[in-house]
Amino acid sequence: MKIEHLTLGAYETNCYVLRDGETARDCLVIDPGLDAGRLIDFLEERDLNPVAVALTHGHIDHIAGVAAVRDTFPDVKVYIHELDAGMLSEPHKNLSAMSGMAFSTAPQDVSLQDRDVIEQAGVKLLVLHTPGHTPGGICLYSQADGVAFVGDTLFAGSVGRTDFPGGSMYQLINGVKDRLFTLPGETKVYPGHGPPTTIAHEKNHNPFF
Repeated sequence: MKIEHLTLGAYETNCYVLRDGETARDCLVIDPGLDAGRLIDFLEERDLNPVAVALTHGHIDHIAGVAAVRDTFPDVKVYIHELDAGMLSEPHKNLSAMSGMAFSTAPQDVSLQDRDVIEQAGVKLLVLHTPGHTPGGICLYSQADGVAFVGDTLFAGSVGRTDFPGGSMYQLINGVKDRLFTLPGETKVYPGHGPPTTIAHEKNHNPFF
């Protein structure tokens, strides 16, 4: 798997562009951020074709870029967990109403559930439902490549906030322990903000555990 990383928008959201290999044109985008301008430029400059967008959860700093991606690439399919699907169209739920810049976009193309598999652009990702930051927060795991894209569930040395509507520290901690810390220790973890880490490092050093 070819993994390319961009940091997008004022909240410095990590966006990941995944491909089957260096020469592949089709790609899968994880979390197009608050402002997808740099992402669109990146895709067009490299003549890449995003066939799917997978959203780790429904907060505005991860979903707002969906609108621009859809405008530029109208055939793209948008994936989100069923419990966060309403956040695409409801500014109070996606937190954009708090900023005075209410955002909504068209519904998802595919609603996800725990243990679903996304297979797009030659990439295969297992959906791990890890609520706590949001009710429908997910992580996306590739066993073949030993990587996990964890959104705002887990960070290097920290975890996602749980003080937003629908948050639960109990669910978040248990989800990390049950769904992520059971993965191989060498699994590389790509979070929604900040630097990458590994499962083993977080099990041994994350102060929340």
